[in-house]
Amino acid sequence: MRQLTKSIFNATATAALASVLAFANPALAQSGNFALELNTATDIGDGCQLTYVATNNTGIALVETAYQVALFDENSLVTGTLVLEFGALPVGKTKVVQFNLAGKKCASISRILINDVSACKSADGTHDFCMSGLITNSRGDIQLGV
Repeated sequence: MRQLTKSIFNATATAALASVLAFANPALAQSGNFALELNTATDIGDGCQLTYVATNNTGIALVETAYQVALFDENSLVTGTLVLEFGALPVGKTKVVQFNLAGKKCASISRILINDVSACKSADGTHDFCMSGLITNSRGDIQLGV
């Protein structure tokens, strides 16, 4: 009887721990996602340099990845659109990519909207998880989202 009680206790403890870990950080617990973080925005010369961190957790190696984004000013007006090309991203790969926006100071950008996926291609074709599984984050004053 004592062995049965110990087995039930261990099974219950294991299930409880798994539940806690699953809800502790849902973004980390999920597989099949694509994470895009606006890490820094730095004025350089007459422009703004945006540094992104992209992580491919989709389980599929991507040969081409790109997003069309819209830039909003401090009055929430769209000031332009552009395509950010991240290139190839192997499975589990984290990549840092910088984009320079000439003639635009960082303080003039309040938000960056991921408007559409321009490319999400593997050797097997195109995929929709670059948008459907996209997780965005921003570490600075400029918001990043869908």
